Amino acid sequence: MKSIYLSAIAGLISLASCQLQGQDKPSNQNPYEASPYVKLEHPEWSKNATIYEANIRQFTEEGTFKAFEEHLPRLKKMGIDIIWLMPIHPIGEKNRKGELGSYYAVKDYYAVNPEFGTMDDLKSLVKKIHDMDMHVIIDWVGNHSAWDNKLTEEHPEWYTRDHNGEFRPTPWYDWDDIIDFDYEQEGIREYMTGALKFWVEEADIDGYRCDVAGFMPTDFWDQVRKELDEIKPVFMLAEWESRDLHQHAFDMTYSWSLYEKLHETALGHKTVNQGLYEYFAHHENTFPENAYRMNFVDNHDKNSWEGTMFSQFGKALDASIVLTCVADGMPLVYTGQEAGMDKQLKFFDKDIVEWKDSKYADLYTKLFELKHKNKSLWNGKYGGEMIAVVHDKPKSVLAFTREKDGDKVFVAFNFSDKEQKAQLSGNNQYGDYTDYFSGEKVSFKGGESLTIPAYGYKVFVK
Repeated sequence: MKSIYLSAIAGLISLASCQLQGQDKPSNQNPYEASPYVKLEHPEWSKNATIYEANIRQFTEEGTFKAFEEHLPRLKKMGIDIIWLMPIHPIGEKNRKGELGSYYAVKDYYAVNPEFGTMDDLKSLVKKIHDMDMHVIIDWVGNHSAWDNKLTEEHPEWYTRDHNGEFRPTPWYDWDDIIDFDYEQEGIREYMTGALKFWVEEADIDGYRCDVAGFMPTDFWDQVRKELDEIKPVFMLAEWESRDLHQHAFDMTYSWSLYEKLHETALGHKTVNQGLYEYFAHHENTFPENAYRMNFVDNHDKNSWEGTMFSQFGKALDASIVLTCVADGMPLVYTGQEAGMDKQLKFFDKDIVEWKDSKYADLYTKLFELKHKNKSLWNGKYGGEMIAVVHDKPKSVLAFTREKDGDKVFVAFNFSDKEQKAQLSGNNQYGDYTDYFSGEKVSFKGGESLTIPAYGYKVFVK
């Protein structure tokens, strides 16, 4: 009888475990069977998409959704597919930094920042973006809130505490205008999931960029993605760099490491084989094929706190931009880059972008046109694998090919201050191409060398 009783208990535990994992019964799948790591389905429209980060406060003199709408045709023409709006919620007043405060100190998760307009203004913006066959995601700050968020009174138990039992900012950072949530507390996950669903249902947004996503439990995000996808196929971007977030929750994570290696290489602190080759080796061997990575030379964090794209990449800026658009990943443009913005935007106060004609708008437009048309440059499993082209200048020259369904690119970059003549070996570069920027016809059949100007680049396509 004792044996039967223990067997029954074991069966109930097993059944409960399966139900907790969202299964009706134990899986019959062979645990030794190979399967793709990424289990989620990317929205079909993201397969060759580009992304743009919109800093609404600094975008126009008005700093509103309505004023931003006027820029949509220009962004569409440039080849932007996803508009990422920095946080749209009211900003806390208690312990506020600067005159206007940080977008990331959220006072109300269910409201629109009156600085930007109304809910109807947001809905109008989303509709216009959709009417132009673009998509829109909004920034979500789930790790912490403003000190005067109503949750501090309604659910003070949802916040972490310091050694004195008081609310505390996220530990070790100087984020003293916010206080930290505790996701081990009952009720907070349900609240946050409901709020995330609200904006998809009410404003028809297409997903989220999730602030410091790695500070929050992965299984929370896994459940969020499941429930959002039941409303509509969403796109999820994590401000983090972790393989595990890709399995069930996020389409894309930040390529912070690419930025750092590219920055160090561009300024001569590391050679190409010390920096960029190391990054791509780790990228290919760590991240699964169908995990999107976001590539960039600027974003709101880097710009406001570390420097402009010009100071961070120097004379190698143009080559660095091209690399972020042809390497594995989705390229990001931050507010003002296309205008050649050479200043650090203030983060807590008004600081308007000076919009002017710039070669960078043309460069991004041309690169995005290639990304949309040439399947080798598409995202995740839809694009081609990066294969290094072997040559005799590994300290200064990066070269690789990508190929998919008959489309192919062969690209090379010189991250040195001298012209480089690289002798090519191997055979993955063989073929007939067009130089994408000059229109010249070029063939590689073996034994060739490739001359690249200082801080220059070559993009061959077929």
